Amino acid sequence: MTTGTGVSASPSPPADGGETPAHLRVSATDVGGMAAHLRVSVTRLARLLRRQTDTGLSPSQLSALTSIDRHGPVTLGALAEREQVAPPSITKVVAKLEERGLVTRCAGATDRRVALVSTTSTGAELLAEVRQRKDMWLAARIAGLDEGERRRLADALDVLDHLTGRDPI
Repeated sequence: MTTGTGVSASPSPPADGGETPAHLRVSATDVGGMAAHLRVSVTRLARLLRRQTDTGLSPSQLSALTSIDRHGPVTLGALAEREQVAPPSITKVVAKLEERGLVTRCAGATDRRVALVSTTSTGAELLAEVRQRKDMWLAARIAGLDEGERRRLADALDVLDHLTGRDPI
């Protein structure tokens, strides 16, 4: 069988012993096919994980709250740059987070005109709950894998960390 890149894909038997669908077979030399498959799988996983949040926050608000928690206190300009949105957009997002008591703004120590945004204890607790809910959902799914699949997933995690330029957790 050949893939969209013309490279022959080697079938790998699925863990359940059934036939692997042709569209899921990608050989290690089919970089284009592997990239497409990884993109679809990661997008699907991200969508499933987003469904586990149930915070009442928009994806933009949750992303900003996460950035503020991870990198704060941060200026609105720096947050807009990190989130890759226009400054007026991040101002609105932060205002919504502030209304819910998830972040607070304070004047900068050296320049009182600059507002620094920090996560409140309520915001940090919400993020911890979201992370725990997502981890529990993933753990339940991983527990349903057989030992060989879990071993392959563990090996893939190191590769994904390397691929994204991040050190393993």
